[in-house]
Amino acid sequence: MEVGVDAEALLARFEDLTVLEEEFDDAELEIIRKTTALTEPLYTKRAAVAAKIPHFWPLVFEQCPPELDQHIQPSDSKLFADALDEFSVSRFEIDDPTGSPRSFCVRFTFAENDHVTDKVLEKKFWYRHSKTSRWEGLVSEPVKIHWKKGKDLTAGLTDAAVRLWEAKQKLASGKTNGAKKGDAASLPEYQALKQKIELAEESSLSFFAWFGFISSYKYVSAAESVQAKKEELARRELRKQGKPVEEPEDEDEDGDEDTEVFPAGEELATILAEELWPGAIKYFKSAHEVDDEELSDLEVEDLDDDSDDEIDIRGLVGKGKNGSPPSKKRRT
Repeated sequence: MEVGVDAEALLARFEDLTVLEEEFDDAELEIIRKTTALTEPLYTKRAAVAAKIPHFWPLVFEQCPPELDQHIQPSDSKLFADALDEFSVSRFEIDDPTGSPRSFCVRFTFAENDHVTDKVLEKKFWYRHSKTSRWEGLVSEPVKIHWKKGKDLTAGLTDAAVRLWEAKQKLASGKTNGAKKGDAASLPEYQALKQKIELAEESSLSFFAWFGFISSYKYVSAAESVQAKKEELARRELRKQGKPVEEPEDEDEDGDEDTEVFPAGEELATILAEELWPGAIKYFKSAHEVDDEELSDLEVEDLDDDSDDEIDIRGLVGKGKNGSPPSKKRRT
């Protein structure tokens, strides 16, 4: 550290670093926009190829990163293996001036199965800024999963999360009797979900409970986020001009920890969007590690793209010693 630097000069340099940090953040957002524009056509091509490969997405999930794999129970894995047809991630606010390129939507498409009647399960994540604190991150809304009778892998957690969410919306609008506006803890749905969470074992929590996730902090509305960004842009302009800036003080606010059904929800969403989705081919190939001798046994006509016959890739490559499909990697 330079000797003799007075407090005022040090503060000025600190402000310079803050301005530079904000410029890096702007550059990162632009990188997301450009990367999305460049890769979207490639993802479309990949989807077309994957559609011709039986079990493509189930095998991708079988070989997923350990941070994701630890949240997939054997019953979840079986549902993926039996019925997962497609998986995709899209940046739905990429061109929205009031939104963020960091927002994304995760979409699962299922074939007929024994557990859910939903053909599609879709969960959106909005990247938002809190007006009452320096927090920024992903928020979501609980998704209703239509489970078949007796087949709810979450033991009622997602249903309870949806019921509390709907009750909170009524409370915010003043349409709920017997509870004061803003007093969510007095809602019977709040207590019901809290009790379910207390009884649930985190180690056996279904991946599908993730559809009930809301926020690692608290839910931030679109209106609050827009206002927060507007105020921050005003502070950024003052910093660029070298003028003093009064930073907002974080207000103590109770989050929704007691009723957050999936605390690792933001981390899991990020892994799905930023690791599994772009790296799907890598994960699929890791399920089919074969040597040159095995590949040389395949007839060229078996790999002809013009063939109308469905090719079961698991029957062509990646067989184990007993000829079975690749097995799920071991958890570490």
